[in-house]
Amino acid sequence: MEKKKLTPKRVVGIVLTAVVIVLLLVAYIFPVFYMISTSLKTMYEVNLSPPSLLPETPQWQNYADAWKKMDFFHYLVNSIVVSVCTIIGQFFVCVPCAYAFAKKEFRFKKILNGLVLFDLIVPAQIIFLSIYLIESKLGWIDTYQGLIVPFIYSAFSIFFMLQTFKTLPDDVIDAAKLDRCSEFQIIADIVVPMAKPTIITTVLFTFVYKWNDYFWTSILTTTDLVRTLPMAIQNLMPVGNAANEWHTIMAGNLMLFAPMFILYLFAVKNIKRMFAYGGIK
Repeated sequence: MEKKKLTPKRVVGIVLTAVVIVLLLVAYIFPVFYMISTSLKTMYEVNLSPPSLLPETPQWQNYADAWKKMDFFHYLVNSIVVSVCTIIGQFFVCVPCAYAFAKKEFRFKKILNGLVLFDLIVPAQIIFLSIYLIESKLGWIDTYQGLIVPFIYSAFSIFFMLQTFKTLPDDVIDAAKLDRCSEFQIIADIVVPMAKPTIITTVLFTFVYKWNDYFWTSILTTTDLVRTLPMAIQNLMPVGNAANEWHTIMAGNLMLFAPMFILYLFAVKNIKRMFAYGGIK
C-alpha cells in the first residue's frame, strides 16, 4: 500500500488536530486532577492564594472525615438500591418496548413512537409537580418505590436501544418464530445477546443518571431515610459562618465519583464496540 506524502498542508492539519486533542484532554482531565489534589490538602493549603497544584503531604484523613460527616454507608446503600432497581426495571420495560417499536406492527405505533420522541424534549421541571402530587396521594414520598417506579420507563433508553434493534436481521427473528419460540425467548436469547454492547451502554447511562440525580431526590424526599449520595454532599457544607472545608468536600465528591469510574472501566469495551459496529457483533 502506497504511503501518503507529508505535504505542508497535511503536516499543519496533523499539528492542529494534535493541539485540539491535547486541549480537550486538559479541559476534561484537569478538573478531576484538581479535585483529587484538593481532597488531599490541608485546610491551610486549600486557602492559599495562588493555590498550589499538589499537596505538600497527602492528607488521607480527609476521606475518613468525609465518610463520617456524610454518613457515607447509609447513603451508599440507598444509592445502590435505587440505581440497581431502576436499571432492572428499565430492562424489563424499555427492552421489550424498544423491540416492539423496532420489529412489530400494531395500531397507533407511529403515534406512540412520536410520544416517546416528544418525551425526550420535555424537561423534568415541567412534570415534577404532577409526579409529586401522584406520589403524595400514593404515600410514596420518602420511599424507595417513589424514587424508582417513575423512572423504570425512560424515553432515552427506548430511543437509544430502538436504533440498534432496527438493524437486527429479520431473518434470524423469523427463523426463531418458525422454531416456535415465544416473544420472550426471542428477546432473551436473540435480541439481548446481539444488542449486548448497546444494552450495556444504556445501563451505564442509566446508572450515571440515577447515581448523580439530585433534582428528583430533593423533590421526592423530605428526610434522610432514602436519600442518595448527591444529597449527602450537603452534609459537608458549612453551617452558619463556618469556612468551606473544600478539602473534605472534594474528598466526598471523589467518593461519589469513584463507583461511576469503576463501572465505566468494566463497560468501556462494550461502549467502544457499540459506537464502532453499531451495536452488532
